[in-house]
Amino acid sequence: MNDSQVKTSTMTDSNHALDNLKNIDGRVAIVGSMNADYTVRTERLPLPGETINGSQLDILPGGKSSNQAASAALLGAQVGMFGALGNDYNGEFLESKLRGAGVDTSHIARVDGPSGTTVITVSESDGENTIVYSAGANHKVTSDYVREHASDLTSYTVLGLCLESPMDAVIEAARTAHRAGMTVLLNDSPFMANLPTELVENVDVLLANEHEIAQIAHLDPDTDWLHADWGQVAQALSNLGFTRVIVTLGSVGSVVLDNGEVSHIDAVRVSAVDTTGCGDSYMGTVLAGLASGFTLDDSARMAAFVSAYAACGYGAQASYGTAQQVGDFFA
Repeated sequence: MNDSQVKTSTMTDSNHALDNLKNIDGRVAIVGSMNADYTVRTERLPLPGETINGSQLDILPGGKSSNQAASAALLGAQVGMFGALGNDYNGEFLESKLRGAGVDTSHIARVDGPSGTTVITVSESDGENTIVYSAGANHKVTSDYVREHASDLTSYTVLGLCLESPMDAVIEAARTAHRAGMTVLLNDSPFMANLPTELVENVDVLLANEHEIAQIAHLDPDTDWLHADWGQVAQALSNLGFTRVIVTLGSVGSVVLDNGEVSHIDAVRVSAVDTTGCGDSYMGTVLAGLASGFTLDDSARMAAFVSAYAACGYGAQASYGTAQQVGDFFA
């Protein structure tokens, strides 16, 4: 597919995206992870085997699914969080932060043992980070838990999933939602190249970055993504069962593949201080947009602004804004 067949962003599209953020009101269910983020900022990321000085340790609310839930709720969506927290202080902390963002936490299970945690190092020079994940209570989300909450889960319009929960629970959630007519969006993260067939069959929209898409679709990892043959990419993904896909391209934006339509969406330029959780704010925005009746393309355009706003603050959920805050920032 040549460049003339790829729709690109315009200033009008950007203005519409900011206007659309004011009209988020859909219902989003998210099944997955909640983590306490133990975060240290450094001048640069350490090399293997190297010890460097860092800032004071911050404990911040995180977890991919929890972040996505908080982002969607802050934008105005009605969000239900489904998952498990431990009986430790972090469990109380994480649940209170979700409630503060406007998320319904009444379906969260409390289990013995620690809650999920991540250890994060953030480079102050460029905002990049390294993350180590420990599942904790997230590993205790089972297919039985999903079945027990099926009637509550299917009262929503859109379901968000990632892969920080056990695969049997992820598959059961996707299957339950898909059968009920919900739109199921999967963030293939932590990345898995060969997704189970039963999961693929019950996913409506895939979200992954260009490196992950190359592995999923067996494409050249050295592809020039700015000038890629997106028709070929779309066909390769369609052969695997994905006809609606968002490919994030880092600093050059994203590409939306929607049943043969291809749209390139420019990144929103900001001076990033911490990219932790930016991808999750992007996903949360897409979920909120789809649940509110917006197209995949429009939802991704809104997500570009929301994730850029998040990069201007420290932490994941701690850096997220409301629709009003995001709109005012970029006005």
